[in-house]
Amino acid sequence: MKKTIIPFMFILFAVNSITAQELTTFFSKSDSFFKANVVNDKVKYAAIKNDPKSLNEVLEIAKGISISKSDATQYQAFWINAYNLLVIDGIVNNYPLKSPLDVPGFFDKTKHEVGGKSITLNGIENNLLRAEFPSEARFHFVLVCAGLGCPPIINTAYKPATLNSQLQKQTVLALNNPNFIKVNKNKVQISQLFEWYKGDFEQKGSTVEFINTYRKEQLPEKAKVSYYPYDWTLNETK
Repeated sequence: MKKTIIPFMFILFAVNSITAQELTTFFSKSDSFFKANVVNDKVKYAAIKNDPKSLNEVLEIAKGISISKSDATQYQAFWINAYNLLVIDGIVNNYPLKSPLDVPGFFDKTKHEVGGKSITLNGIENNLLRAEFPSEARFHFVLVCAGLGCPPIINTAYKPATLNSQLQKQTVLALNNPNFIKVNKNKVQISQLFEWYKGDFEQKGSTVEFINTYRKEQLPEKAKVSYYPYDWTLNETK
């Protein structure tokens, strides 16, 4: 009996060790990639197109990683980074272009090999993140769709140990940004993001109440809310 159990436990330990090493490498290489290619909330698509080696390396690692949602922060950090990297990869593969919407099926048809799955960008966002963690509306402020209307992309990777503080920081930054939440006395213009995902933001009250949870200067209680058009212009820097 012992002869069969010990090898099995050894194999299980070895597999877990390999996965842990791959994840560590994934987060490290993702961090280096974002540091090198994101400047002032925008992406150096042309430079990546000319030298895609670092992007290809990190995506190759991500392809073989299998990760369980039982470790929520590790799982979420992996898929947030994977989403942002794959968006950049999708732009680079079709560069030059003015908007991700110039590519038919960019979000809902094109499948990517990542995390042991073949999945679209919408699949990552809606099935692997939003559906698995329905109370976490802060995802919307860290998943970056390559348009200027998206919350800004940061020049570091999201990591398990710092994920909660990173989610909080990006949500606070977005909801206190006067270009994102436009206030004129009692009139408030907000991104169509809040219209498209209204249910995510109104789980515990109104959209205004959600926004005020993160704002330093509260929106009026009876604010007249409208949505401004989403800007799909490419979030590019040269």
